[in-house]
Amino acid sequence: MDEDTERQIPAGTVAYDTRSDKVGEYRGAAGPYALLRPLGGGREWEARAELIRPATAEERLSAEVRAANRRSTAPTYPVPDLPAPEPVPGCAACAEFAGRREAAEAGADASGSTDAAVLLRRHLRGDHWGTSGR
Repeated sequence: MDEDTERQIPAGTVAYDTRSDKVGEYRGAAGPYALLRPLGGGREWEARAELIRPATAEERLSAEVRAANRRSTAPTYPVPDLPAPEPVPGCAACAEFAGRREAAEAGADASGSTDAAVLLRRHLRGDHWGTSGR
């Protein structure tokens, strides 16, 4: 990519690759090529620097709609509904993790509750049922 093209299209600009008829975010130059990444994520591709230009508003909107549609139709994977781990009576670490989980659940903090449950499971597996490597 020559210096003129580098100045015309700054990194982060949404660009149109006329050869592949695709729109992507301009990431930079690699020799004579421009590196573009699809809007919404994905694998970068190389385009001849002289064959890219800033995308029009219509091209950009169309690419953004395609990216949103891909996200909305992406497969979701079921999360197993595991029972809450049970702390071992008399273990201070178990009590601490169980307390964190209960506090998070009381505060409607699903992420915090999951984090505390994971920590409790790791502790149970490592300190009460053998090593964590099993």
